[in-house]
Amino acid sequence: MAVKVSIDMVSMIRSALESEVGPKYQRLAGAIDDGIAQGAIAPGSKLPPHRLLADSLGVTIGTISRAYGELERLGRVVARVGDGTYVRQQGMERQRDAGFRNVSDEPPASFDMSRNTHIPGPEIALMAQGLHALAQDLATLHDLSRYSAEAGLARHRAAGARWLSQEDFTAQAEQVICVNGAQHGLHITLMALLKPGDTLVTEQLTYPGLISTARMLGIKLIGLEMDAQGLLPQALDEACRNHRVVALYCTPSLQNPTTAVQSPARRQAIAELGRQHNLLLIEDEAHAVLMDQRPAPLSHFAPERTVLIGSLSKALAAGLRVGFVHAPVALVDRLAAAVRATCWMATPLTLELACAWIESPVGEALRQQQIAEIRRRKALVEGLLAGLEWRSPPGSPHFWIKVPEPWRASEIEAELKRNHYLIATAEAFAVGQAAVPQYIRASVCNTSDDDRLLVAGFGALARALGQGDGASAW
Repeated sequence: MAVKVSIDMVSMIRSALESEVGPKYQRLAGAIDDGIAQGAIAPGSKLPPHRLLADSLGVTIGTISRAYGELERLGRVVARVGDGTYVRQQGMERQRDAGFRNVSDEPPASFDMSRNTHIPGPEIALMAQGLHALAQDLATLHDLSRYSAEAGLARHRAAGARWLSQEDFTAQAEQVICVNGAQHGLHITLMALLKPGDTLVTEQLTYPGLISTARMLGIKLIGLEMDAQGLLPQALDEACRNHRVVALYCTPSLQNPTTAVQSPARRQAIAELGRQHNLLLIEDEAHAVLMDQRPAPLSHFAPERTVLIGSLSKALAAGLRVGFVHAPVALVDRLAAAVRATCWMATPLTLELACAWIESPVGEALRQQQIAEIRRRKALVEGLLAGLEWRSPPGSPHFWIKVPEPWRASEIEAELKRNHYLIATAEAFAVGQAAVPQYIRASVCNTSDDDRLLVAGFGALARALGQGDGASAW
């Protein structure tokens, strides 16, 4: 049935178009926003189709599209592919506009499947042993208690190079900068190498920490189309031809949240586009360390322009706040200066403890233990997702699950939250004004060691999604 345009709505919008100043799409969006706020346009109601409203107001379809896009960016409406644009239900505001959440932001009574966190294990006892050994080494403690070079102590940078190296890529210690975790590494990279107003492209769904730090630094973000392998090279090429793009941020291995893994050919294509358009490539490898066998990083294909960011947070211990940035030699001093500007130096004490693990068999043993525990937990709950479309390659700490029609991801999220279960929806990771796919991310990495709670959480999720028989992994 055709959607009729409300006479009152048209009158309200036309009045704003005639009396207000500024671009038409902004005046139109403002009028609709006012109507929603005043209750004249009810939550959950469907807005008129673009062409119908454009004809009623005497404006172009492009103006309506930009107005609806602005309302979606503000979290006032949601675009449903093939179905139209709807006013959001109260309490389902867009998560990404509030920034990404800290662990303490939710009530402790909830069982949290929304975050990928490190699963506690033997590192607690090993940390105690390491701290005890350090307490007996007064010479090392004296060294650690002093200011160090901004990029880090030489032995810490060497350990960082070892952590970032893999079969097809060897990191160099002189190109490593020690940082207080991957988020700090990302922040100093953007702060040192981009400036306010620069345009950074990334996957359409990306790490919320990037969205927050880019907003803080005044950097413009453009989300790029993705497929099953992640970022599409043709989307990158088109964006560079239509915008003054300075840099690309992407996650080639275990992309967050879609779990996509780029093939070597895809990585090579992105590296070549980086050279063609003179882009800085920023590569996030925080989750990649959870793969037993990972493809060579972008740094292997374009070492002269790629900044590689890694950390110990997912594999060894999140609380240590230890990370490493590997950059072309020409950029090392600029990145080190950004470390000095933010915290003067990464914390030497935690670096000493972490690097001792990296340089001994302990680090690899802890990484393997984390990989095995993720695998064990996924095996416990995978059967509960029978009948649903999902993906979760080896090493991924979460499932990326398609929400069946007619449900919306926000509705599933709200229903589970009422029952004290937390998940993440695709909207928390979305960049730009394109329609957000109806997917949810559910992690097995809750810090609880009670398998019954994990099974209960995924069971509640499966019931909310109304699963059928037979698993469909893609």
